Amino acid sequence: MGFPIPVVSAPAEASGAMQDIQHYMREGTLRLSALPPLSLYVHLPWCLKKCPYCDFNSHEAKGELPERHYLDALMADLEASLPLIWGRTVHSIFIGGGTPSLFSPQAIDRLLGDIRARIRLEADCEITLEANPGTFERDRFKAFRHAGVTRLSIGVQSFDDQHLKALGRVHDRAQAIAAVEEAAQSFDTFNLDMMYALPGQTLENLEQDMRQALALQPPHISIYHLTVEPNTYFAKYPPTLPEEDDAYAMLDRITEMTGAAGMDRYEVSAYAKPGHACLHNQNYWKFGDYLGIGAGAHSKLSFAHRVVRQVRFRDPRLYMEKALAGTPLARESEVSRADLPFEFMLNALRLRAGFKLHDFAERTGLPLTAIEAGLKEAEQKELIERDFAHVRPTARGFDFLNDLQQLFLPE
Repeated sequence: MGFPIPVVSAPAEASGAMQDIQHYMREGTLRLSALPPLSLYVHLPWCLKKCPYCDFNSHEAKGELPERHYLDALMADLEASLPLIWGRTVHSIFIGGGTPSLFSPQAIDRLLGDIRARIRLEADCEITLEANPGTFERDRFKAFRHAGVTRLSIGVQSFDDQHLKALGRVHDRAQAIAAVEEAAQSFDTFNLDMMYALPGQTLENLEQDMRQALALQPPHISIYHLTVEPNTYFAKYPPTLPEEDDAYAMLDRITEMTGAAGMDRYEVSAYAKPGHACLHNQNYWKFGDYLGIGAGAHSKLSFAHRVVRQVRFRDPRLYMEKALAGTPLARESEVSRADLPFEFMLNALRLRAGFKLHDFAERTGLPLTAIEAGLKEAEQKELIERDFAHVRPTARGFDFLNDLQQLFLPE
């Protein structure tokens, strides 16, 4: 079966970059029969204050944000990347950080307009913006909606003032509630980002948090176990966290309470009402492609004979300098045949519905024999269920997801 390479003329100023496309399209060991869906990730790296648990590429804002200069750099980055995605349609955009809602609605309006001028978007393209209650001003969320954002993801983390303080958050319970209520008025769909197993948190505390969250009737909740990541303040000064059994009990209670509220646990950390699952994140989990622009952003791009990962320069000032010079990449690597099965399974097994066997072959360019030994062992351990077309994690597989994923590590 021939590989469908889009034929699209490149703008004259990109002709130099177009020569580089031959490097990506040369013969290789993979045979991808089709390209997966493509998403765009935009990283805005500044925040009001670095949280003690955060290991993302975020930087405390000092003084006025360089909005115009940074947006210029983003567009230079995007233009340098266009030859790699000629003819492809972007199905979703996610503007993450940092705290993207620190940027003015006018800047977000310009950003989305500049993106539309350069790439083709799906007619109903999902456009998500991360926002924090600490940056909330009345009508600000409405202005983001008018700028073209279709989905807001609000970093609440907790509705308990004591826990918010322990997490180093800049907002309080009242601000969180006001922000969610404002989002509900402006957006048809939005997400609450929550955390559990917090310092000093009990099961009763967790239930109170969830009752408040569900009372606001969000169509989507993402909820994550607080973990101590390397190179964070918490790694240097570890807090006292709930015992592992208590954390499992919290997760079980979260699943019970969201289920009673009509929300489906469609991914290991995500709960949604019908029609409100996050399309952008689903593309990650289904091993779709994504172009990442912005300081420290990551990309995963597929070609006829290879899958490539890219990372942009992390420091915002250095990134802007490099992007404006047409060289935003800090490093780039090709995913090896040996690593592809694990990379696919690491993502796909996070989904309750699992994946189609056809998608594994199509998106990795590998035969199903590459994962057969792992599937057989997982089935014997009752971590998955499968038929001739699908593989799904069992309830046990969801509970022991790390153990399941590790069965597909390269030898």
